[in-house]
Amino acid sequence: MKLSDLQALFRSRYDCAAVFAARAPGRVNLIGEHTDYNEGFVLPMAIDRDVKIIGAARQDGIVRLYSADFEQESMFSLDAIRPDPAAPWSNYMRGVAAMLQNDGLALRGFDGVVSGDVPIASGLSSSAATEMATVMAFCAASGQSIDGVRAARLAQRAENEFVGVKCGIMDQFISSLGKAGHALLIDCRSLEYELASLPAGVTVLVVDTTAPRTLAGSAYNQRRRECEEGARLLGVRSLRDVSVQAFERRRDELPVVIARRCAHVIHENQRVLDAVAALRRNELSTFGALMNQSHDSLRDLYEVSSAELDAVVDIARDTPGVHGARMTGAGFGGCAIALVNDDAAASLADRIAAEYPRRTGRTPNIYACVASDGANWSAV
Repeated sequence: MKLSDLQALFRSRYDCAAVFAARAPGRVNLIGEHTDYNEGFVLPMAIDRDVKIIGAARQDGIVRLYSADFEQESMFSLDAIRPDPAAPWSNYMRGVAAMLQNDGLALRGFDGVVSGDVPIASGLSSSAATEMATVMAFCAASGQSIDGVRAARLAQRAENEFVGVKCGIMDQFISSLGKAGHALLIDCRSLEYELASLPAGVTVLVVDTTAPRTLAGSAYNQRRRECEEGARLLGVRSLRDVSVQAFERRRDELPVVIARRCAHVIHENQRVLDAVAALRRNELSTFGALMNQSHDSLRDLYEVSSAELDAVVDIARDTPGVHGARMTGAGFGGCAIALVNDDAAASLADRIAAEYPRRTGRTPNIYACVASDGANWSAV
């Protein structure tokens, strides 16, 4: 919804004007898959789709929220924050309030209207966008400020401990610290980060395969165990600590399946670093080739791709103006991405919209995205 529409909805529900607008973006991961829980490197970017909260502070400790997307209200007291099974969307926001207070921030209640255009359950991190927008809303209502890294950590804790989803830090980190025109290199061990400028003239086309991810949870846990076993056999804390050269010297010591999993993670970490170096040199062809290698490795060595993801990637790679394409996220469904010249993005989208259903029997959702700023708030 437009900000003006949200303001009108706020006035109709609360009989007063909103005084602040908070927002936080969703994200895609350009390269660096299944490296985060191996203490490795990732390269996400914040996208130009976000969750917005407009609101006005209250004089008490009550938080009243209305979701324009779910057409539902949920209310809670800052003195007694509990999950709301009837409005599960609000639990991400309740969890953020609980973690902010637990970390020592003095919060005020507020009335708020929430809406977003980050597709839900599509792998674009609508949950992290909701959490980070909520952090910004509480800062606006309470006259508080918070460091971006601390904000991301607390939002992750809200999802881990209050909502009960054991996500990593990447989604909240990029939603908090993203910058327009840039990706963000994140070291998942130290949480050190640096911006990587994206060249002008390219679009990241995100394709939601709309395929159910029935194996994603069990396969994810299995892959984690296999990586842990590989690290144990190689005598290191995590696969992050093994160079490509050292691994290739010892590869034959490992069981075949464990060796494949380790090969993906160890080479993928190097691909992330090589991809950032390619961006610094403005070498889109090299960056695209690394995206292609990443997908092939996820498909053949980590075995987390799917027929639907492969179909999108194959169509994209066969389209003029595309530098590279890969699945993004945990796999077994979800999204694939393509890095494509701006003047070829529409034709790629049209081609996927026509060919993907013929190959898979499914209708994709397609989003053209550019790198956006991270979470913030402003007066309205």
